[in-house]
Amino acid sequence: MPLVEVTYAPSVAESKLRELGLVLPHLVSKAVECPEEPYDGDLQPGDVEVRFRKLGPLDHSGLDVVIEVKSKWFESRAANRQERVDRLHEDIRTATGLRDLGVYLSLPSAAWSQGD
Repeated sequence: MPLVEVTYAPSVAESKLRELGLVLPHLVSKAVECPEEPYDGDLQPGDVEVRFRKLGPLDHSGLDVVIEVKSKWFESRAANRQERVDRLHEDIRTATGLRDLGVYLSLPSAAWSQGD
């Protein structure tokens, strides 16, 4: 279950952020798909959590949008993580038209539990 944090500059239009919020669950799921956690295209509640945060007055960023993706470490994911994040970056640019963005993929050793 990926956790996605989107930090954005105040100048980014709300319509772009809404568009980003709509495409991120699918694009992130494709990017982290692996044999241990296959993606069937049918996202359910809790499959991908996306959170948005506007840059504050004390934050420093050189980009309009920074997307941080955290997904459980599996060897199959880690083996080609740079290819995965490069493809995700390009897919986001293509889907949204955003150009000034960065994508960070983190694969920590983790566990997840969710009620019914």
